Amino acid sequence: MKKMLIIITLLLFPTITYAKKIEVKLDKCIDGDTASLIIDKKKEKVRFIAIDSPEIDKNELYANEAKEFTCELLTNAKKIYIEYDPKSDKKDKYERDIAWIWADKKLVQNEIVKNGYAKVAYLYSDYKYTSELIEFENYAKLNKLNIWNNDKAKNKVKKTKHTIKKEKNTFLDNINKFYDIIAILIAMILALVSTNISKLKKGKK
Repeated sequence: MKKMLIIITLLLFPTITYAKKIEVKLDKCIDGDTASLIIDKKKEKVRFIAIDSPEIDKNELYANEAKEFTCELLTNAKKIYIEYDPKSDKKDKYERDIAWIWADKKLVQNEIVKNGYAKVAYLYSDYKYTSELIEFENYAKLNKLNIWNNDKAKNKVKKTKHTIKKEKNTFLDNINKFYDIIAILIAMILALVSTNISKLKKGKK
């Protein structure tokens, strides 16, 4: 009987550990779906389970906006919690913790997806809050919020290309102006040298 109780306890223990919320502190924001959190006095990179935000490293549209939105949620929270999902690995292949994130009573993943700063992704099982996430994703799609606003995204791309072209033209104009100034200075120096040489020749005569 005792052996049976031990086996049952061992089987249930991971579920109990994963299900509880653990209070953590914010170290720094990384992007829309990742943050560095202090867990048991140790800094850990935590990847928000079941969502995917635009990548800052890849310069994807709305990447910075997604980071700002997530960072605001976390920095304004009085308390931050993580919750490991019983149907997910605790860490990913990059050794980042994978967890649900809570800012006070708000599930951060829900807020990010609902506002169109991430899509539901990397569902390798039926995670705890998946159904809620999908509902919020449908809401963001229906209302064409941020990453789901194709027209706004196209305009942003055009604006970025226009800005780059404008900056390039400005840079070239500045170079041309610089060369013009140098050419004028050289001409003035040559004129002065020529004048002095003429004076010296006249002096010798």
